[in-house]
Amino acid sequence: MLPIVAIVGRPNVGKSTLFNRIVGERIAITNDTAGVTRDRIYAQAEWLGRKFNVIDTGGIEISDAPFLTEIKAQVEIAIEEADVIVFVVDVRTGLIEDDREVMKMLYSQKKPVLIAVNKVDDQKYMHEIYDFYQLGVDDVVAVSGSHGVGIGDLLEKICLALPTKDLEDYDDATTKISIIGRPNVGKSSLTNAILGDERVIVSSIEGTTTDAIDTPFEKDGKNYVVIDTAGLRKRGKIWESVEKYSVLRAMSAIERSDIAMLVIDAETGILEQDKHIAGYALDAGKAMILVVNKWDAIAKDDRTMGEWVLKLRAEFQFLTYIPIAFVSAKKKQRIQTLFPLIEKVYENFSRRVTTSVLNEVITDAISLNPPKEHNHVKIKVFYATQVASKPPTFVLFVNESDAMHFSYQRYLENRLRERFDFEGTPLKLILRKRD
Repeated sequence: MLPIVAIVGRPNVGKSTLFNRIVGERIAITNDTAGVTRDRIYAQAEWLGRKFNVIDTGGIEISDAPFLTEIKAQVEIAIEEADVIVFVVDVRTGLIEDDREVMKMLYSQKKPVLIAVNKVDDQKYMHEIYDFYQLGVDDVVAVSGSHGVGIGDLLEKICLALPTKDLEDYDDATTKISIIGRPNVGKSSLTNAILGDERVIVSSIEGTTTDAIDTPFEKDGKNYVVIDTAGLRKRGKIWESVEKYSVLRAMSAIERSDIAMLVIDAETGILEQDKHIAGYALDAGKAMILVVNKWDAIAKDDRTMGEWVLKLRAEFQFLTYIPIAFVSAKKKQRIQTLFPLIEKVYENFSRRVTTSVLNEVITDAISLNPPKEHNHVKIKVFYATQVASKPPTFVLFVNESDAMHFSYQRYLENRLRERFDFEGTPLKLILRKRD
């Protein structure tokens, strides 16, 4: 599990700009994919080989709430979940009483706090950052989120403050499955059906599960853990009372898993939020299974399942490689169809391809459909090799790393999928210029 960095501060100090700067450009691992809807309150970042998660409390909106209530909610999220807190202040307004109030809330906890003095985009403001040492911290860093000034210095301080070891809860022999989806789609019921035991609370009231609940179990001599997560709510609803940690913990559950099972409600149908949640799992590079729950609750004929498959493929165009299961968790119908899918998807997620066969497939694909010029250069692929699994990751050594259009890269990915069984798992293709 990766460490977590929370960005807090009063409104309009530039928290979201700083967040975008940290997870964007040079150090971003998250990429935009067509058809995925996102709000950017949570992302993964990397600096000098150290990976960590970042939560942007600037994404928190509490309507009709007084200032201190809003700030308190932000700080509580940081205190509860983060390993390092970045407290953003504004050099233009200077140190004000509200900043002191935020710092008082942070003092009581044993969490490292860094002060990021934002909007220092001119040297004339540099001498004003020293006022913020009055807040009682050792690390005060001058930054400009808008211009990228001081971001490297801040990231170095963050990495020094992070825990020295990223904890892994389970060994590689354990298949880790997270159950994700909107509230009230039946995630806990599905967990119980998979386990064959009433081990977690099941309720029709939205928001019953507020933590990620791990349940290890064994089946046919193999070790598994199923992680039941709180429902992910759309922006504007996720930060109410006890739910304010749910999204962050669900993201951590996805990150810790090998396979994310996205549960969709057959009664309510496919909503935009379902695609949003799928985007989180896609960004995390996880294998996936689409599970249509409450299949018993809708009227069906011999065409219904086929129509649903077509509808799901149309709505989730970025996930055409993912298998689909139709179940009723409440009545424990068709649950037996899940484990063959889990086994197959995990095997594909872990698959390795020999270098010789990989290069043969890539060479044949290029011969069949030669690439066109992109950025005034025609791409040449000299060599390909697989460098990792979970998910399968391939490096293509080329003449220019920016000379391949994304559509041609998608073409190569599709050729790999045609040749090898990669159902259920994303693929990563990395272009590297050959020296």
